[in-house]
Amino acid sequence: MFPKVLVCVVGARPNFMKMAPIIRQLQAVRHLIIPYLVHTGQHYDQAMKDTFFQQLGIPEPDKDLGVGSGSHAVQTANVMLRFEPVLDEVKPFAVLVVGDVNSTIACGLVAVKKNIPLIHVEAGLRSYDRQMPEEINRILTDQLSDLLFTTERAAADNLTREGIAEQRICFTGNVMIDTLLANCQQASSLAETLQRYGSKQVVSEKAYALLTLHRPSNVDDPETLERLVRVVGDISEKLPVIFPVHPRTQQKIAEAGLLQLLPQQRVIMLPPVAYLEMLGLMQAAQLVLTDSGGLQEETTALGVPCVTLRENTERPITITEGTNTIVGTDPAKIMQCVDDILHTGGKSGRVPEYWDGKAADRIVDEILRRYELAR
Repeated sequence: MFPKVLVCVVGARPNFMKMAPIIRQLQAVRHLIIPYLVHTGQHYDQAMKDTFFQQLGIPEPDKDLGVGSGSHAVQTANVMLRFEPVLDEVKPFAVLVVGDVNSTIACGLVAVKKNIPLIHVEAGLRSYDRQMPEEINRILTDQLSDLLFTTERAAADNLTREGIAEQRICFTGNVMIDTLLANCQQASSLAETLQRYGSKQVVSEKAYALLTLHRPSNVDDPETLERLVRVVGDISEKLPVIFPVHPRTQQKIAEAGLLQLLPQQRVIMLPPVAYLEMLGLMQAAQLVLTDSGGLQEETTALGVPCVTLRENTERPITITEGTNTIVGTDPAKIMQCVDDILHTGGKSGRVPEYWDGKAADRIVDEILRRYELAR
C-alpha cells in the first residue's frame, strides 16, 4: 500500500507549537502517511521563521501561501483562494488544522467544499464570547470537522450540545504541552534573554512578573489600555515586570501617550521573543499576567500562577485544575490577585489529564485507526 498524503496547516505563531509534535509523530509513520505542511503566511516574517521553525524542529513548509496581514475577510478569502489549488495538486486523504486562527476556518471550508475530510486539533474550546473572532472560527471549524481532537474532557460536552456526534470526538490531550515538555531543558535562561536584548536591569529568578498583552479588546480601546498600563506601572513598584511587547501593542501604547506610565527601571520592555526565550521567561517568573490563551495552558503545565486579563476564557480547565485566575481589566481585582500571589504563592494547581507530552502520539494513532491505515 502506498502512503497517503495528509495536508497539515499552520498560519500563526501558536499553530507552530501545536503542529510540531504532530509532524514529528507523522514522520515516524511515513510509510503510511506523508505529511504535507502548508504555511498560509497569515503571520509571517523571516525572524519568526528562523526561530519557530528551527527551534521547534519543524521542517520547511512544502507550500508557503504568503497571504500576509489584512482584515478578517480579506485574509480568510486570500487563504481560501490560494489553498484550493494545493488540494487539487496534492490530493490528500484529509486536511488537519489546529487552533482557531483565520487560516484554520479558511482551509477547513475549502477542504469540506471539496469533500475532503477535515481533522481539527484543539476542538471544543468555548469562551461563549462571540465578540472574539477566534470563537467564531472555533465553532464553525468544529461543525465542519469529521474528526475532532480535544485537550480536555469538558470540551466534548460543548461539542455534543452543538449537535456533533460523539463518535467524531476523541480526547487526546494537549499538543501544546507536548512541545513545552520537550523543550523545557533547552529553554533560554533569564540572564541569557536579558543579555541578548541588551537589558542592564538586574532581575532575579522567581522575583518578577512576566506580561503579555495583545488582544484587540485590551489594546484597541484607549480607556482599557490606559487602565492596564497604569496597573502594570503599580505592579512594577512591587516587583519588576518583563514585557515582551507585540509591535501593535507598542504602537497603541505610544499613540496613547502611555509609555511614561511604565518606569524603565521597573518595566523591562523587550521585542517579541522566540519560543525558547518565552519558555525560559515563564519558567523563571513568579507570576504571569496575560491575555493569551496559550500562556494560560503553559503556566498551568509549569505550575506558575497566571493572572488572565480577560473577562472569560475558552480554557476553563486552567482555572478549575490549574494555576489560572480570571480578573478582567479592573485594576483593583488585578492588584488584589497579584498581592495574593506575592503573599501566599498563589494557586498551585495540578497538571490536567493527558497533558503528559504524549497527545501527538494519541492523535496519530487515532488517525491511523479511523482512516484504516494499518501500521
